[in-house]
Amino acid sequence: MEGVLSGFAVIAVVIGVGFLIGRRGHLGENGREVLTRLAFHVATPALLFTTLAQADLSVILSGRLLVTAASTFAVTGVFVAIGAVRRWGVGRTTIGALCSGYVNAGNLGIPIAVYVLGDASLVAPVLLFQQLVMTPVALTVLDLSRPGERAPLWQRVTAPVRNPIGVGSLCGVAVSASGLTVPGPVLDPLTLIGNMSVPAVLLAFGISLCGSTLPGRGPERAPVLLSVALKSVGQPLAAWALASGVLGLRGAPLLDVVVTAALPAAQNLFTYASRYRVGEVLARESILLSTMLAVPVLVVVAATLG
Repeated sequence: MEGVLSGFAVIAVVIGVGFLIGRRGHLGENGREVLTRLAFHVATPALLFTTLAQADLSVILSGRLLVTAASTFAVTGVFVAIGAVRRWGVGRTTIGALCSGYVNAGNLGIPIAVYVLGDASLVAPVLLFQQLVMTPVALTVLDLSRPGERAPLWQRVTAPVRNPIGVGSLCGVAVSASGLTVPGPVLDPLTLIGNMSVPAVLLAFGISLCGSTLPGRGPERAPVLLSVALKSVGQPLAAWALASGVLGLRGAPLLDVVVTAALPAAQNLFTYASRYRVGEVLARESILLSTMLAVPVLVVVAATLG
């Protein structure tokens, strides 16, 4: 469990630094917004490009991807259905659905895969699925549901390729699929810029905690608790049922997919919520609660299936 604890410790420290920055006002009143824009428009697209440009796309056809996709669709579908019945709104429901099934496969999943599962490549199917399917679809929905005049048809059709996150992902996949090697003078600056993504997201998240109430007690109580329950309990159970009952996985392969599904909601979801100014409290509280619950959940999963 050293990998689990060390991964969470790193995240907690950086978020804590962001909280102190917010309390002391070192970045001014717009510090969080600047960090969010930096992550959304510059750092995260660079990170996704450099990651996917060097990825082995053959993992898309793996059985782990099937479990990831099916368990994600199951929990997000439940949230969307309940959100529609409760009339939570398109944007808010989209953010809540992401918090229900979008796992922290990057800055937390990779160290856990290395120290707990013994292979960092085990999170690759999740990373690719989230960046190639979930993110473009969700951001397109958020783009099209923004208040104001209805966007022209050409804008609606081209929304995925005009979004910085989508552009970075698609360009990275194109390079990987072509078999080309990005020259060092081009890749190195992009890697350096991409390295700002995770710290910027975590710092912005920490700043957002200043003056906030305890999670799960405000007006967003219902969607927050629903998304956390689906993320922390529903998705791991769905992954276990699909992997063992449908694919017949046992032993280490079963442990791999369930541990991955049990990871908490990713911090970059707060960046999306802040960027589109919808569901910010929902995203912040869902991420915080699912991260807190992830430690006991992962310990139980490892003890049961390990």
